[in-house]
Amino acid sequence: MRRIGKYIHQLPQWPNFYFKESEVANLLADVRYKQGRLLGRMESMGFSQQKEANLKILTSDVVKSSEIEGEILNPEQVRSSIARRLGMEVAGLIPADRNVEGVVEMMLDATQNYSQPLSDERLFDWHAALFPTGRSGMRKIVVGRWRDNTDDDPMQVVSGAMGKEKVHFEAPPSNVMQKEMSGFISWFNKVDLNPVIKAAIAHLWFVTIHPFDDGNGRIARAITDMQLARADKSSMRFYSMSSQIRQERNEYYNILEETQKGNLDITKWLIWFLECLEHSLDATDEILGSVFSKAQFWDKHAATALSDRQKLLINKLLDGFTGKLTSSKWAKIAKCSQDTALRDIQDLLQKNIIEKEPAGGRSTSYVLKYS
Repeated sequence: MRRIGKYIHQLPQWPNFYFKESEVANLLADVRYKQGRLLGRMESMGFSQQKEANLKILTSDVVKSSEIEGEILNPEQVRSSIARRLGMEVAGLIPADRNVEGVVEMMLDATQNYSQPLSDERLFDWHAALFPTGRSGMRKIVVGRWRDNTDDDPMQVVSGAMGKEKVHFEAPPSNVMQKEMSGFISWFNKVDLNPVIKAAIAHLWFVTIHPFDDGNGRIARAITDMQLARADKSSMRFYSMSSQIRQERNEYYNILEETQKGNLDITKWLIWFLECLEHSLDATDEILGSVFSKAQFWDKHAATALSDRQKLLINKLLDGFTGKLTSSKWAKIAKCSQDTALRDIQDLLQKNIIEKEPAGGRSTSYVLKYS
């Protein structure tokens, strides 16, 4: 049969995806086993540790999902926004920019309200939250509704310098957005399918339709997280697909382009998605290790008299402080004088909680002492 168009959405059978079950069955079984094992491990943890792990994962998810698109968010602002919205008492919360608040609002709606159906209005709300000014950078975009900019059709994903552009993908024209999205939303809400396979298909289907002027990748990943929360039957997130996609970004774009230029056999896409998901589940061990270490540290020092400033800085060290912690940085973060910072540090040295780093230099720096 002669091919009608270059992209899968131009095929007459679109969107009737199919795949070779025998080629994904073992990988799917491994992923489901690891999901179950991880959830069981989380249930054995204390509630405070669960919340701490959830906060770490959600923060990473939001930061890395934006990073995939080249947008760098302040992790501390993201963490603070999530903690406030979840009602968590966390030391050192800081105000967040409105673009940070918007991304967090979308992600928490997707994961905390995962059982609620998807709808036009819900997706429009997510999109409006991502672009509170109605602009993407300097460019004015259509916000809170499907793209209808027929003057800009076709919408293309392009790379390369001007005059040497390479077209990676061309989305369906804007005049079919309502029809395309009605079909997708109906399928997402009603079709009974293995929940992990459904997450993979939903991601591919949504980014192929590309229904918005901008933000399609971030919203696709939010839909993926929503469906994975359904698979886990839990609003607690203990692994981050977006963090893993960020690590495998080149492979992600390559398999996406190959699939969108192929036929409706999505076996290769499913294999890549499941392998990426498996890697994200494996990576959780490191995060949980840090949560356990933090809990053990505070159990050990439960009776130790510490000021709020000291607790704030100790938690930053436990969470993986970036760079060297000096007395001047202590004073800046704790919003205190240099003399107060030095007294705080001296007290912790005497209590054997921190120690000086052995490396010399112009400024003395400090690290936690675990033994």
